[in-house]
Amino acid sequence: MTAVAPTTDPRVIALAHYAGRAVLERVLTGHGLTFQQSVTLRVVAVADEPVDRDRLVDQVVDALKVGETDIRAVVAELVAAELVETDPAQPSRLRITDAGRESFTRSAAETAPISARIYAGIPAEDLAAAGRVLTLITERANAELAAMK
Repeated sequence: MTAVAPTTDPRVIALAHYAGRAVLERVLTGHGLTFQQSVTLRVVAVADEPVDRDRLVDQVVDALKVGETDIRAVVAELVAAELVETDPAQPSRLRITDAGRESFTRSAAETAPISARIYAGIPAEDLAAAGRVLTLITERANAELAAMK
């Protein structure tokens, strides 16, 4: 008997999200990072130049749907851990430190083969369809949140 694939619904999406996040958090713990710290550090790590602190906070708040105070605390933790620092030329901006770059690079390198195993064998057209559907769901959920303000 062949199992019937479940329809994409909030539960299926949530289960996939939390399973993937649990894997990531296990890796991050080994690097002394929380999930929120990792998301915030990534924004600074992939930027071509120092990042405006307020824009960084806004971007992470928007992505994670958490409070601004929480992310400001995360930024302060990253500064205290010397993973990011204030740009001396522009104090309102943050830049990644060598330690932050190393932490980001090591954790990303450790997660890459795990992600490869998780996605292995899934046809490209299925991944593209899932990407389209999840992007549309995200857009609609964001619109609903905006309407609730």
